[in-house]
Amino acid sequence: MTLVKEKVEDIVKKFGKNKKDTGSTEAQIAIITERVRYLTEHFKTHKKDHHSRRGLLKLVERRKKLLSYLKRKNIEKFREVKTALKIR
Repeated sequence: MTLVKEKVEDIVKKFGKNKKDTGSTEAQIAIITERVRYLTEHFKTHKKDHHSRRGLLKLVERRKKLLSYLKRKNIEKFREVKTALKIR
């Protein structure tokens, strides 16, 4: 699944340091979260799509690692991102 370019740009504007900053931890977490939400909706209609489900699990694990890194490095940013994205 690829996100629409405009959607990624909106996410980066909100969470990145500048409009082309897709590499910051906050922006990566936000982009991955959007992809996870899309795939979650996809599985409501395609229940037997096990190949994409594996990709979803990999995305969730990568987001988890990035969140733990951000928590170690900058706890305030971690709390900010977590509340803005409504991640449990």
